[in-house]
Amino acid sequence: MRWFRSGETAVRRDVFRRKVWSAHALHVVDDSAEALVVGCPPGADVLAPTTWIEWLLTGDEEVRIRALPALADGNWQLGRWSWRDTAHLQWVPPDTWFSVNAFYDVSAGHRLTNWYVNFQRPMRRTDLGFDTFDLLLDLVVAPDLSRWDWKDEGEYAHGRRLGVVSEADHRAVEQARAQAVAMIEERGGPFATEANRRAWRPEPDRPAPSLPDDVLTFGLDQTL
Repeated sequence: MRWFRSGETAVRRDVFRRKVWSAHALHVVDDSAEALVVGCPPGADVLAPTTWIEWLLTGDEEVRIRALPALADGNWQLGRWSWRDTAHLQWVPPDTWFSVNAFYDVSAGHRLTNWYVNFQRPMRRTDLGFDTFDLLLDLVVAPDLSRWDWKDEGEYAHGRRLGVVSEADHRAVEQARAQAVAMIEERGGPFATEANRRAWRPEPDRPAPSLPDDVLTFGLDQTL
């Protein structure tokens, strides 16, 4: 198992049935037994489904709706995207069915805009970074932790009907929901004051991270 040094590039890949659904180049902030912490500055290199890119550019919900059937059928195309408008920090603990993301508005003094709990399969470390799979459900949390709201529950239910989210996934997510809410209420993990996640910002002189040439093929015979 590889451990990463601060400043290295680590690639998050979302992998479904041994095929890359998305790939995201990130900078390593910290790597420890507690969590792999990675940051995303504007300009970071991304491969994403073309439906997602089109939806971002147009706001057309019909385009977004097409993404799940394409995922279930294994019939999607990837396009290149450059991360823009925000920066974010991901806290990815081992053996856990969610990550915690802090989003910052880079146009407004790098203000923390919200926390985002992303439910996903536990990460599997690779020499590139880590593989996981986004399970469609999210929890959006106010910057001061005063409230939280579930997001994309309809998409999650549709993913279950299509078999994208298995019954085993669903059982794990149900437990992870309670775990994530308890972490917020108890101000634990990245939500702890001493974690000081509000102060993070990308290093201004460091080039945005890029994806390696073999990102779509590396190690897929061993992955999710």
